[in-house]
Amino acid sequence: MSNSGHSQALAQANVASTLALLREALATSPVAGVPPSVARPHRIKPRKPKAGNEISTSSFRPLVPARDRLRLWSAPHSDSFHSSVLGELHLNDVLQLFDVMLISLEVKTRENYGAGLLRFHQFCDSRNIPEHRRMPAPEFLLASFIASWAGRVATTTAQNWLAGLHFWHNLNGAPWNGSSLLRSTTVGLSKVVPETSKRPRRPPVTLDHMHALFCDLDLSNAFDASVFAVASVSFWCCCRLGELVIDSPTRFNPSRHVSRTMSVRRCLPKNGTEYTVFHIPWTKTTHGEGADIIASKLDDPTNPVSALNHHLAANVAIPDSAPLFAFETSDGNWSPLTRKWFVDRCNQIWRKANLLELTGHCFRIGGASELLLRGVPPDVVAMQGRWKSRAFLEYWRKIESILPLFVTDSFKDSRIAMVHSSMDSFSKRYK
Repeated sequence: MSNSGHSQALAQANVASTLALLREALATSPVAGVPPSVARPHRIKPRKPKAGNEISTSSFRPLVPARDRLRLWSAPHSDSFHSSVLGELHLNDVLQLFDVMLISLEVKTRENYGAGLLRFHQFCDSRNIPEHRRMPAPEFLLASFIASWAGRVATTTAQNWLAGLHFWHNLNGAPWNGSSLLRSTTVGLSKVVPETSKRPRRPPVTLDHMHALFCDLDLSNAFDASVFAVASVSFWCCCRLGELVIDSPTRFNPSRHVSRTMSVRRCLPKNGTEYTVFHIPWTKTTHGEGADIIASKLDDPTNPVSALNHHLAANVAIPDSAPLFAFETSDGNWSPLTRKWFVDRCNQIWRKANLLELTGHCFRIGGASELLLRGVPPDVVAMQGRWKSRAFLEYWRKIESILPLFVTDSFKDSRIAMVHSSMDSFSKRYK
């Protein structure tokens, strides 16, 4: 073999070896802020596909959990893209690039996108679409895939699937061909959404719900004190429940969840309205910047300032490393408050009071509605819930439909008319 031929063979071997290392490294979860390496943490073992989720066997699509499909599912285009990138950048630089792209998505989002990838490839398998035509996918293929689900799924589901496919293309350096044909198909799909896919509007937590918690929770009990504090802060401060509690006792992450180490600032301005401020490290919109939660003392027994102070006083033997709303247990230890425990306890009280049982999502919209009915300016409510102006206008469409649920002897129709008037003014300023 000539020297040039030997050099070419050696270069090809190096590329193949580097590609193999890249695939191995991509097979593990992205780690924010940590330089990538081939040796990474353990992988989550995939489960056997459920009935209806099977897919044709392919080396391009290994059996992995839904959250890992964006990283590990590929196409012939992927190898050519990876080879070209590795020809310009070091392996660690390429891994860092992919890591940063992947950590831009929450785990739940990666799971939803993975579900879309599954449905797309199932469609392609059923139509005998060759692998090289799946990425970059021509627009007619994308549009036909969406049209095949007309009358069977909600528009948001189809949009999530397309967003996942788009991200998968971006991750693999493939052009995205979605344009007017795909948009028209998606609009058409929205006109034939089945009734079973239409979610009824979530009813809100009302002041009656909050007063039932105040009356029937045992506030001398450390667990109930924690539940009441989370309910009051979620409601009056228009928080997402996930900003205050965790999904399971083993999933506490100080970079994502508020802990006892954060400082609670108690303020008493000249106007005499006491308020408390604490910082949460992560939100759905600001990510790692977090946000300040401002709790004002209201003329109501469920006011968040008193509830938070009572929780902290009732749960003093909690380490600084614990979640903020952790509670003391009867055996002298402590436990974090999980979403399920919180929602279950609230619904237990509401059943006893013959009130509608609700989910954790209902506190935020209920609190915003109550504040508007009390005459709080929309700008202030938007700031309290950390909505951008246009986002709050979108949220207002949800609130508007449930305001009548709040009408009691103390809130007559005139109060709802006042809210509509103030929101009309707000809308004119920010549209």
